[in-house]
Amino acid sequence: MGCVVALAGQVGGAKLADGLYRLRREALSVIVNTADDYEHLGLAFSPDIDTMLYTLAGIAAAGAGWEPEGESHAVHAMVRRLGGPDRPVLGDRSLAAALLRSDGLADDRRLTEITLAFCRHLGIAARVLPMSDDRVRTHVLTDEGAVTFHDYFAHLGCEPPVRGFQYAGASAARISDEVMDALHARDLEAVVICPANPYHAIAPMLEIEGMRTLLRRSGAPVIAVTPIIGGRALRGSAGKMMRELGRELSARSIAGEYRRLIDGFVLDSDDALLVESVRSLGMEAIAVPTVMRSVDDRVVLAQEVLDFAASIRLRREAEVQ
Repeated sequence: MGCVVALAGQVGGAKLADGLYRLRREALSVIVNTADDYEHLGLAFSPDIDTMLYTLAGIAAAGAGWEPEGESHAVHAMVRRLGGPDRPVLGDRSLAAALLRSDGLADDRRLTEITLAFCRHLGIAARVLPMSDDRVRTHVLTDEGAVTFHDYFAHLGCEPPVRGFQYAGASAARISDEVMDALHARDLEAVVICPANPYHAIAPMLEIEGMRTLLRRSGAPVIAVTPIIGGRALRGSAGKMMRELGRELSARSIAGEYRRLIDGFVLDSDDALLVESVRSLGMEAIAVPTVMRSVDDRVVLAQEVLDFAASIRLRREAEVQ
């Protein structure tokens, strides 16, 4: 067995990454979206990184994977009482990562270095890697102008119609040595794009200069897993965004977003009738159960994805011979 690289964001991405982690342990590297990061009350918050850390460490809250279990909100209540902002809602335990991250950044430590230290202290054998140590921010284009995704989500409640996206800083951001090493690994067996919103969780990573080329030249099959099942998103704003952007709300539409980048696409069993349509886009496709309600579901899906990647790799080798 070789090593695996996953690109992930949000709770769904963290769940599949957890399944991969249970199968590959230290042979897994997870590149995580940081374009939704934000600053609040002088602290640096990285919601997708923290979601990944809590999930892989087995301490994520059951109903709110972006928080550690046993979360409370006494500090937030006091902030409001003293006249501070009421959004976003800050968890007491969640503040620990933000405090240490902010302190580390103030000491000129790289975000990657800080995140890997969190992995060590949480007992995570995998490598959780920010997509870049440079600042990248997703801006949502609305009729009233551009706003950061954080403001769109936390302050505007995802209400304004979405007209497009900009990924500020992506073209100038540098891919870290750790990400380069992960994607250049000689025994890399698969690159997995986990199920997540393609516009603000996955696209920012792909927009970093050189990332698409690096993925294609890795030599490993690139597999994406759908976040859309039966014409709907299980959670989050992906469905709303797709409708407002004029996209068809379907797994095939998601596959189209990754066209010319991926080798294979995983649909849910409910969308099995779309497999041939997805294949017409120039990629392999399979349909399997993708809803991850339990840890076992995560592991089963992860194994399906790795088996799919292996089948593509074997077909390639046969064609060469």
